[in-house]
Amino acid sequence: MLDTAFTLLGSAVTWLELIAFFLALANIACNVFEIHWGWPLTIIASALYAWLFYASKLYGEAGVNLFFVVTAFWGWWQWLRGHRAGSDAALRIEHMDARGWRWCFAAYVVLWLLCALLLRSVTDSDVPWADGFVTAGSVVGTVLLARKLIENWPLWLLVNAASIALFAYKGLQLTVLLYVIFFVLALWGWHGWKQRMDVAPKQGKAT
Repeated sequence: MLDTAFTLLGSAVTWLELIAFFLALANIACNVFEIHWGWPLTIIASALYAWLFYASKLYGEAGVNLFFVVTAFWGWWQWLRGHRAGSDAALRIEHMDARGWRWCFAAYVVLWLLCALLLRSVTDSDVPWADGFVTAGSVVGTVLLARKLIENWPLWLLVNAASIALFAYKGLQLTVLLYVIFFVLALWGWHGWKQRMDVAPKQGKAT
């Protein structure tokens, strides 16, 4: 799996990266259209990317992809059976309220600091702060996505932009291309979710 499939822009692309690339694309496409089968695709793609990033010494990214594997089971359940507090109705796309924004921001900052300090102290990562920034944002974004909060999309735009720079620095050219596509899909997902939210019955804001 770590053998070279082809060379892209002077960097070797392994079969592992190639397979994970296509599974991740299918996963995001399902998320954009609110298709719950994106979650099992997340499990497989994230396990492969955890392997790839570990081999590339991107330990924060490897760790967050293992987190994706675990939380994808929760996200799948949320999309199939989840509901808002105080309601038995199925999850619908909603905005966060002010309290949710505060928790989101605080969680991102705290996770970033913890991830970066952990990477600096226990790994040989040469990009602990950048890796930690992407890792923290990915954790928060996954939780918002699982709860169908539309703010997951602008957060993914930030995370994807940072990821593009990080993976370019590490020479993972196919993954750079993947995250450029992710960035475009996040714009598409944000627009599509907003349209569906506008035509759905109003339930107010969620935390």
